[in-house]
Amino acid sequence: MFHSSTFTGEGSEMSKARVSNSIRKFRFNHDEMTQQQLAEKVGVTRQTIIAMEKGKYSPSLELAFRISIAFDSPLEEVFSYDLQDTNQ
Repeated sequence: MFHSSTFTGEGSEMSKARVSNSIRKFRFNHDEMTQQQLAEKVGVTRQTIIAMEKGKYSPSLELAFRISIAFDSPLEEVFSYDLQDTNQ
């Protein structure tokens, strides 16, 4: 179980959560789907897809599920979650 200070930076624990993804790889493996095609399929803008692929935006849980469904793949194959300790 995670303590809330792990995510908020409160107290002595300083950790950074990072969501990464393999969207670009999955697009390529699905008939070289364009960013625009994926965006239309999941109901967001192409700019949102670009930001996610660059790691500048973490999607909502709902959007993450819509993307994994679009690729007919489990969520954990498209997205991964790392908790990095910044007190090193």
